[in-house]
Amino acid sequence: MMNPIKVLFFILATIAVLILVEFPYDRDSGEDLEAMQQQYGQEHIPSVDHQKLAALKGPFTYPQEVTRQCISCHTERHIEVMQSSHWNWEEEAYIPGRGITYAGKKNLLNNFCIGIGGSETSCTKCHAGYGWTDAGFDFTEEENVDCLVCHDQSGQYVKDSGAAGYPAGDVDLALAARSVGIPTKSNCGSCHFYSGGGNNVKHGDLEEALLTSDRTVDVHMGYDGVNMDCIACHQTERHQMKGQLYAVSSMNENRATCTECHSNAPHRDNILNEHTIKVACQTCHIPEYAKVNATKMSWDWSKAGRLENGEPYHEEDEDGNHTYLSIKGEFVWEKNVKPEYIWFNGTADHYFLGDKVDPAEVVQMNTLNGEYNDPNSQIIPVKIHRARQIYDCELEQIIQPKLFAEKKGEGGYWKDFDWDIAAKLGMEHVNQDYSGNYCFINTEMTWPVNHMVAPAEEALSCTECHSRENSRLAGISDFYMPGRDSYASVEAIGKLLLLASLLGVLLHLTIRSISWMKERRNE
Repeated sequence: MMNPIKVLFFILATIAVLILVEFPYDRDSGEDLEAMQQQYGQEHIPSVDHQKLAALKGPFTYPQEVTRQCISCHTERHIEVMQSSHWNWEEEAYIPGRGITYAGKKNLLNNFCIGIGGSETSCTKCHAGYGWTDAGFDFTEEENVDCLVCHDQSGQYVKDSGAAGYPAGDVDLALAARSVGIPTKSNCGSCHFYSGGGNNVKHGDLEEALLTSDRTVDVHMGYDGVNMDCIACHQTERHQMKGQLYAVSSMNENRATCTECHSNAPHRDNILNEHTIKVACQTCHIPEYAKVNATKMSWDWSKAGRLENGEPYHEEDEDGNHTYLSIKGEFVWEKNVKPEYIWFNGTADHYFLGDKVDPAEVVQMNTLNGEYNDPNSQIIPVKIHRARQIYDCELEQIIQPKLFAEKKGEGGYWKDFDWDIAAKLGMEHVNQDYSGNYCFINTEMTWPVNHMVAPAEEALSCTECHSRENSRLAGISDFYMPGRDSYASVEAIGKLLLLASLLGVLLHLTIRSISWMKERRNE
């Protein structure tokens, strides 16, 4: 008969093998990465050398002249652009409780610079067109389509501040026109990296560092990773780009997803693959955002307007981030931020002009829908930007103030520092009432975190969620999660079963040991 010590060792070894088989050490083998490098590492060679086209030699005085030349050959492309959200700044959507709506940057409010109403000349720097100065902009004027902002590869095409989308005066339009190619990170980032008034202000996971960073910042965009451009995921057909920004979009349509490349079962470990039913890829694979430069986490408009010797001033932190601006108020910035987590089913609601607010509650400027019992919901990582902004304390609605003006005396807050006049002019511009009484109210805005994907070896470990203390998912309490949650009855039964199992093993081992010793004495 076998020695009982050897029996125990054999049992423990068998258990260890079973654990390793069931829960393998799961790390990306690199096969996906290598395949993606081969697919996206190919340099694009244009079918036409625009350098040789006489029509693009210029000189051009106005950017519309370039557009005219573009659409003389690319005869339908401007029509496609004019049907896109990049041009219209709104989309048709169905929102439960509201019906069919047209929602987007054109008419929704946020808790950064609040909204474009009355300040179009400044805000439309990032519009894919020229000349949007007020509500009378003609969205059917084809020559105002800006082809260069997405296709320039000269590196010197820049839109001017406060110029309604027109390029800076020193831009060589002919050079830009002859350089055109497929959009790169630089093209997309010229707007998306700097939205909100500066680098990485809004998103937290989209910033200029992605142009030069390595794979530890983003495994897809890093120069030593796949070095992908934005359009690799945000694929485009007839200028309709895949991917939705749920700060302004409402429906679960036309999304760019991880599984389009990585499939629904990207891990060798089935346990991890089963997690993807309720956990988005980003939740485990983006443990932090704002990895290189800080992002704005809160904005207090009520502190704006302080002057020194009658003039606006600013304060900065050690990294050069504005912590105070007379024109905008007080800010809090953070770096290497752990996301917050919510359920999300792909649909959203928003604060629309005229919606009533409850002064006792934090106003949700956008609401991402989802819950555990919704089969379409997954846990996603988000940045929640918290602000204090102006509202009408009599009519109980958020105010769209006029912020931008060319000069003092035109009512723009950034020049005159008069909230009452800015509120009156801004609400007139968007055809809303203003009582003459303004206050400030707390608001939140939720931004899904989709970029700055970490290498596989830096993904979250199990214990960062499945733990009693400091669980990343402590704020999501509508379901039971092993390791995090405690139910006395369940735990008592579990302890009894575990104790019974151990007693059974010990009893079996004792009986076998006694039997072995008797046999030894009888030999």
